[in-house]
Amino acid sequence: MPAAHLISRVTILGTGLIGGSFALALRKYTTAMHICGWDRPDVVREAQSRGAVDECFSGELAPALKNADLIYIALPIAATIDLLPEVARHAPPHALVTDACSTKVRVAQAAAELFPGENGPYFLGGHPMAGRELPGIGHANADLFCEHTYALIANSDKPVVAGRNLSPADQEARSTSAANEPAASHDPRVSAFVKILEKIGARPLWLGAPQHDYAVGLASHLPQLAAVALAGFLYDRLDENGLPITLAGPGLRDSLRLAGSPYSTWRDIVLTNQEVLSAALDLFARRLDDLREKLASRELESDFDAANELYKLLRSL
Repeated sequence: MPAAHLISRVTILGTGLIGGSFALALRKYTTAMHICGWDRPDVVREAQSRGAVDECFSGELAPALKNADLIYIALPIAATIDLLPEVARHAPPHALVTDACSTKVRVAQAAAELFPGENGPYFLGGHPMAGRELPGIGHANADLFCEHTYALIANSDKPVVAGRNLSPADQEARSTSAANEPAASHDPRVSAFVKILEKIGARPLWLGAPQHDYAVGLASHLPQLAAVALAGFLYDRLDENGLPITLAGPGLRDSLRLAGSPYSTWRDIVLTNQEVLSAALDLFARRLDDLREKLASRELESDFDAANELYKLLRSL
C-alpha cells in the first residue's frame, strides 16, 4: 500500500487549539480522512459542530482508538504521560502514535518503555512550533501549522537525560540528529505522517529530545517567562491613573502578547524543562546586568546591532 494511503482513520486525543487545528487542517488539505475526536463531552461536541471530527468520544478510551491508523495526542504533558500506558494497551498494532507536547524528554522516556516498536504500534514524538496565546477549540485554525516548523523526535540509543547548565559541552550533547533524518523516517507509517505534515503546510525537522528541549527552552519558553516578568513588573507599578500603561504604544502590546497565555498552558512545560529554564534565566539575568552597565556608554550600540541582526534572521526564516 502506498505510504500516502496508510493513514485514513485518525483519532485525535484532545480537541483543543492544537488537536482541533490539526483536525481542521486534515479537513482542508487531505481527502477521504475519517477523523475521531476524544475529549470532554462539551469540547469534543464543539469540535464536531465546527466540522473538525466525524465521531465524538469521551470517557473510555478504547472505543476511540479502535481501527485508528494514526493516534494524535494533543493533551498537556502530564496528561499525555498519564494516558500513554492506556494508549499502548489499546492502540491497533499497525497504528502510529504521536504527540504534540511542548517538551520531549519526559515523553520520550515514557514512550520508550511502552512502545518497543516491533510487532506493535509505533511511537513518534512531535511538536508543532505553532500556536496562539489563547487556548481552546474556539481559536483552532486549519492554517495554524502553515509555514511553521514541526519538530519530529529521533529515537536515540543514548540515555535521555536533562542537563543542569548550558555549557558548550551540554549544547554538543544535545545536538543528536538534526542534520540527517534517522532510520525511523523510513518506517512507512512515519513516512505517511510526514507527507500529511507537508500537505498541511508544516516544515518537518528531525532532532533529538534533549536537543529539542534545550532549543525551545531558549527560543520559546524563556521569551514566555520574560513576557510574564515584564507584565508583572508593570502591573505592580500601575498608579491610580493607569500609568505607565495608559501611555503604552503598540510596541508594548507586541512585546507582551505572550503574557496573555494562561498558567494552565505553561505549568507542565515549566515543570518538565525547569533545569534548562533555570540556567537560561541565570544567563539572561547576566545579560540584563551587562545592559545596565552599558547605559551610559556607546557600547550599548553593539547590543542593538546584534538584536537587529537576529530580528532580520527571524524574519527570513
